[in-house]
Amino acid sequence: MSSSGDSLPSCAVRNVRSSPTYRKSASGTRALIVVCAAAAFFFCNAAGAQQSSAPSGPVVVQPGAPGKPTKTLPPNTSGASPVWTEADVKFMQGMIMHHSQAVEMTALISTHTQNKALEELGDRISSSQADEMKMMKRWLAARGEATSLGMAGMPGMDASGKPMALMPGMLTPEQMEALRNAKGPEFDRLFLEGMIQHHGGALTMVKDLFNSPGAGQDADLFDFATDADNTQRAEIKIMQSMLDKEFPKEKK
Repeated sequence: MSSSGDSLPSCAVRNVRSSPTYRKSASGTRALIVVCAAAAFFFCNAAGAQQSSAPSGPVVVQPGAPGKPTKTLPPNTSGASPVWTEADVKFMQGMIMHHSQAVEMTALISTHTQNKALEELGDRISSSQADEMKMMKRWLAARGEATSLGMAGMPGMDASGKPMALMPGMLTPEQMEALRNAKGPEFDRLFLEGMIQHHGGALTMVKDLFNSPGAGQDADLFDFATDADNTQRAEIKIMQSMLDKEFPKEKK
């Protein structure tokens, strides 16, 4: 081995020459150079071995179910294209109709009551459901699906031309007519009872979606459905509290 360390790997040479021991060797401590060079050579080999054992590509991990461990997949694993089912489409189409009635109900508040708490609640419901309707229509349009359950130009009719059944929880024509004709406290009571019923129907629709084989797997639809479920459960509690407070004899 020469004093310059030229027979060592380049990384070992760099380590030796940069060390204080190498600089001291000019005064004759040649043995120390050999020791440092050997240590540097071992370090380079160890680093190279570590690099060679590191994964050459990204690590693909599949999250486990709640309470289950994750699973490492082969590096060449690729994600499947998003898919949607007929149940997904029917859910979105039905929920658009469902939301439309809720917005129609909240539109009556400003002319039928002076209840400020009800006005604030109605504003929140109207705003959130109007935004969700836009999202659902975009979702359907992006997949080439109709944004309505009924036939074009024939509201309330299904594809066979028969009257379409109401979505779960939706108010009947008679209930809507009673709400339109009510004023003041009577309107407040009918609105709260009707919207609780309405929200309960939305929860049923979400439950039915996730009970359908293969449905609810699309990421955007899953996020919307779970958020709608959480939001409407919270609003049901608020409305029930308002109903119990303002109409204690009308407790359900």
